[in-house]
Amino acid sequence: MTPKKLAATLTASALVLTGLTAGGVPAQATTESRPHAPRPPAKNPTAIGYGGAVASVDPEATNVGIGVLRRGGNAVDAAVATAAALGVTEPYSAGIGGGGYFVYYDAKTRKVHTIDGRETAPAAMPGDAFMNDATGQPHPFAQLVTSGLSVGVPGTLATWDSALKSWGSLSLRKAIKPAAELADRGFVVDQTFRSQTLDNKARFAQVTPTAKLFLPGGDAPQVGTVFRNRELARTYDLIGKQGPSAFYRGPLAAEMAAVVKNPPKAPGATLPMFPGYLTPGDLAKYKVLKQDPTKVRYDGLEVYGMAPSSSGGTTVGEALNILTPKKLSKLSTPDALHNYLEASALAFADRNAYVGDPAFVDVPTEELLSKGFGAERSCQIDPDTAAVKPVKPGSPDGSYTPCAPGVATTERPDTEGLSTTHLVAADRWGNVVSYTLTIEQTGGSGITVPGRGFLLNNELTDFSAVPDPADPNRIEPNKRPRSSMSPTIVLRHGKPFLALGSPGGSTIITTVLQTLTNRLDRGMTLPRAVAAPRASQRNTANVTAEPAFIEAYEDDLTPYGHKLVLAGDALTSAAEIGAVAALEVLPGGGYLAAAEPKRRGGGSAATVHQLWPR
Repeated sequence: MTPKKLAATLTASALVLTGLTAGGVPAQATTESRPHAPRPPAKNPTAIGYGGAVASVDPEATNVGIGVLRRGGNAVDAAVATAAALGVTEPYSAGIGGGGYFVYYDAKTRKVHTIDGRETAPAAMPGDAFMNDATGQPHPFAQLVTSGLSVGVPGTLATWDSALKSWGSLSLRKAIKPAAELADRGFVVDQTFRSQTLDNKARFAQVTPTAKLFLPGGDAPQVGTVFRNRELARTYDLIGKQGPSAFYRGPLAAEMAAVVKNPPKAPGATLPMFPGYLTPGDLAKYKVLKQDPTKVRYDGLEVYGMAPSSSGGTTVGEALNILTPKKLSKLSTPDALHNYLEASALAFADRNAYVGDPAFVDVPTEELLSKGFGAERSCQIDPDTAAVKPVKPGSPDGSYTPCAPGVATTERPDTEGLSTTHLVAADRWGNVVSYTLTIEQTGGSGITVPGRGFLLNNELTDFSAVPDPADPNRIEPNKRPRSSMSPTIVLRHGKPFLALGSPGGSTIITTVLQTLTNRLDRGMTLPRAVAAPRASQRNTANVTAEPAFIEAYEDDLTPYGHKLVLAGDALTSAAEIGAVAALEVLPGGGYLAAAEPKRRGGGSAATVHQLWPR
């Protein structure tokens, strides 16, 4: 199809593809600002066009990625550039002080590749690092999170370098240059950035370099003002000139290790800020892992995800296998939601029992993703009644019966934070990236490397706090903590159809699963699937849900026995679940890019040649 014919086709069908009416076009974002004050770029949560696409939670970052594509870069170049820009505008969710998972579809080979850039525990990390010797109980989470103890060896920069060297066309220096320029000139503060800063004000104020950078004058930056991070701009410039070795070796590595060992307390700080175990040697030996993706077939589609150390690919994949016999597309909305919630609980039971870092744990990945195991677990779903939670895990042993009961196990609390960010990118050649990156909690460890402009992660709090030899996610030296990040690419006839992912801690898994079933089974367009109200069942007595979900479906789901409670996190102010960034490949090769219309202040989607909205 020629570009002219494609443009005509996509323009004519734009409103149908987005599921919006002419009167329902999302309004562009606004901020509180004075006359003649700088304005942020417009946020379009949905875009249709061709030549490539980017979606993320932030318009500045999306624009950076689109700029790379327009200058001839490919999807990998755009993804790295967008991620680097998110390190500027979303510093509490992502950045070079953290890690993540990168999933890539190569149009030439028609293969899906992944990079595990997860943080690792330092080599000297003891198994009881989170325990209070005096009480025999774990230290309170609020004390662990804002401390050196929580900081793992960062993997984000190594992920960018590996992706660019493997599949990119730009050097690392060129890929991160637009983000360095953005950090230097600054961005306009919106309500989300101010609110996230205020949510963390009490702990940020206790860390001297963090308070200096993010609480100028003792307060969060005001909406409508320009926030510049020239320290980060200089750090990006240094990395651009010297490469990843500037981060993983030399003075910067020594500075990171020093600040973890001796967190810089502000006068009057009340948090203990325990010292951590990160050393320059840990940084010098860090390596990303390239590994096969997870894969399941669902409704004739191939769904690819991230294998352990993430639990995202196995848990989303297993849940889809559990749902396959249920044929959600033929069920009523209450029945479909009931089955979605029950499948999530069953898959989470198996996640908690069996998934950890495969370098330390024998994870039965192949069996967790097998059709036989999925069918055996599917039989546990009563069509009329929700099971009493927690449900027992199954036995992914290769020997499956029509309806086997679960096995006894120890239930362990979920410790994964709710922050993180996600982006998708695609190019004119058909390459696609789905990339989730994080520093864990909103604001990470709260520890900014002095003079360097970035926060360090608190990723090690994803480990189970209580040492237990039977726990696949117990703390061990050099181990990757289990993650729920679920960057996903869906193929149809061997070519990309969907790419998506989300932040949200362990709710990432249910967010991706619900968005997939919304799009594939419930007749929603991709923007509607992203915007729809969410609920998350992670094998707990109650279902956490957004207010709109409770309002819409509580009466329908109560008869099954589901108890809906408001979602939320003690360290945040929003009762939201996830913040999806996604794209869909349209007939003829066009793209529909979709981001959140409201969650986290609304995301931003764009295409290289944008046909809608104009």
